[in-house]
Amino acid sequence: MNWQYIPLFLFVLTGPILLAQTDSIPLPDIKGEIIEDILLNADEEGDFEFNTAFEYLDAYAASPLDLNEASEADIREIGLFTDVQVLNLLQYRETVGELISIYELQAIPGLDLATIRKVVPYVTVKGHVDDYQLSLWEMISQGKNEFYNRWQTVVEQQKGYRPLGEGETASRYLGDQNQIYFRFKHSYGNRLSYGITAEKDRGEEFFKGSNSEGFDFYSAHFYLRNYNQTIKALAIGDYGVSLGQGLIFFSGFNYGKSAQVATIKRSGRQLRAYSSVNEVNFLRGAGATLGVSEDIEVTLFASYQGIDGNLVLPDSADVDVLEASISSLNATGLHRTEREIEDQNVIQKLTTGGSVKYKLDKGHIALNGVYHQFSKPLQSRIQPYNQFYFRGSELINASVDYNYRLGKFNLFGETAVSDNGSIATLNGLLTGLDPKVDFALLFRHYPRDYWSIGSSPFAETSGGRNETGLYTGIVVRPHRDWIVSAYLDVWQHPWLRFQVDAPSHGYEYRFRLTHFKKRKYTAYVEVRDEIKQRNVPIFETKSNDILPSRRFQTRFNFSYKVSQAIELRSRVDLGFSDNEVNSYQDGFAVYQDIIFKPLGFPLSFTTRYALFDTDGFQVRFYNFENNLLYTFSIPAYYNRGSRFYFNLRYKGIRNMTIEARFAQLYWSDQATIGSGLEEINGPVRTELGAQIKYQF
Repeated sequence: MNWQYIPLFLFVLTGPILLAQTDSIPLPDIKGEIIEDILLNADEEGDFEFNTAFEYLDAYAASPLDLNEASEADIREIGLFTDVQVLNLLQYRETVGELISIYELQAIPGLDLATIRKVVPYVTVKGHVDDYQLSLWEMISQGKNEFYNRWQTVVEQQKGYRPLGEGETASRYLGDQNQIYFRFKHSYGNRLSYGITAEKDRGEEFFKGSNSEGFDFYSAHFYLRNYNQTIKALAIGDYGVSLGQGLIFFSGFNYGKSAQVATIKRSGRQLRAYSSVNEVNFLRGAGATLGVSEDIEVTLFASYQGIDGNLVLPDSADVDVLEASISSLNATGLHRTEREIEDQNVIQKLTTGGSVKYKLDKGHIALNGVYHQFSKPLQSRIQPYNQFYFRGSELINASVDYNYRLGKFNLFGETAVSDNGSIATLNGLLTGLDPKVDFALLFRHYPRDYWSIGSSPFAETSGGRNETGLYTGIVVRPHRDWIVSAYLDVWQHPWLRFQVDAPSHGYEYRFRLTHFKKRKYTAYVEVRDEIKQRNVPIFETKSNDILPSRRFQTRFNFSYKVSQAIELRSRVDLGFSDNEVNSYQDGFAVYQDIIFKPLGFPLSFTTRYALFDTDGFQVRFYNFENNLLYTFSIPAYYNRGSRFYFNLRYKGIRNMTIEARFAQLYWSDQATIGSGLEEINGPVRTELGAQIKYQF
């Protein structure tokens, strides 16, 4: 650790010592499963921050949501109800009237005991009207402040930090191996939020070179919500925008195919505060949602920011290249090498747009639009698979989205057009066929030449183009202690894709059987099978064939509450991959977690020991890991080896939480870990981390 960072940690210790605050209720298990699914579908590992995707839970834990006054967007914002459960709750409220007690949730069709136990800490039943008389100054003076300082590093030296040998000319990281994160946030429930976030990634310079002003990334936001009947939302600085079902723009956290098989609808507020360290997925400027009348809301937003890209300068030898252009955008946010620094903010992007929403008694209809302008045109090199991609410096998208509840049915969807005339559409249905049966259906059609920037609709692949598919999901509760859930998704890609040299198709199904006992244990067994066509190298040739490739996985998961202080979680994964040409590969992973959180004692910890043995990356198992407070890791377990981590938390100092983390990966069948500049000479990768949180 570089000791120049110590002042950053000491900074959070300053300030007045006021009334003690308790930490948020831990993230529900289902959220970890959803994050696992997102990364599994994206075929990548990653880290995830609770504060950026589920921070509303933190505010609702302190100030529970009144289910009698909450709108559909409010209920969905909690993120613990499925789409059908939200539908049933709204229908129950319309039919029976206001809830008298929180225990009345048990009378709502489709709300099983497991869901009720998860949501109870965040909801209440009051029947009061929002207090619009509270002034901005009162929200500032009566709110809650939080400071975070986090440090993380990899102990073993990676290739990017090793000095060049004699005669070597390869690139190296310009900064050290430390990752530093700082955050200040003030909030008043879910109505006011402002703060600043800063981060230095591993390998980036700090207070020198390209980052002479300190951190590589700074973000600041001011967000006001439900200030009065006119100002429904106001965002200044960095913020997120979500329109419709994501066909033209969606920068928020979104569900795809997941363990929540009946949760498929994009929803929530159109404007949200942004305090993440993702350096791409946000807007920078200002936006507002205004209540023009009782039935009409208008949202307007504008953003201007620099983004990373690969700059191509004019070539005097080529008369066709007359101006500078961008061959590709860089979405990593990493600026560690000279080449990555050269790509930093080389293009300026203007994004502006809005939405007019007409609220119906049981839904809404909205007209949305977004305009993008780049300071330099996007001109990717034309290849067979990408010849229909957007190229140019300006793009306009418009759409109509709707949501309507008709008895037991919820109909929703969006139809969008890009300025080349291509039309994309997504339409879905949710229903409680029976108090014990939920059903979801979604059809999507995205043409190969549909253009959009920043879109994120429900899909098998990213980009919202070149895909037609049908998804069906069902949840059955045959008994109060049993849940059966399953989905089937079938799709086709009418044109080529990256590393798929022909039109292709595929399907995926998932089945889960869950059994639980109140406050004692939860167990489930799951089967997941996916078959999709992709390029398969033909041995002893230089050609590929387009063949069905299969990935099969079965999982057994068991969590047991030994006492109020101790919980055990066990998991076993088995799986294989196969195609008609290359060899069959299989493997397994198994882990044991211990969660120790005693009441009234300042120390708590979580730990895991995992063993895995697979034939390679083709057979990998994504597993959610607890990390430092409000952050999580989702590594893929593959090859042969083990993984261990230990997180220690101390809360013996008033208003303060201090944490430390040790994690180690060991591959017994590999001589190195990682690739490129991330490579480690040896079979071990050790991660260290520490964090201080201070509330007042």
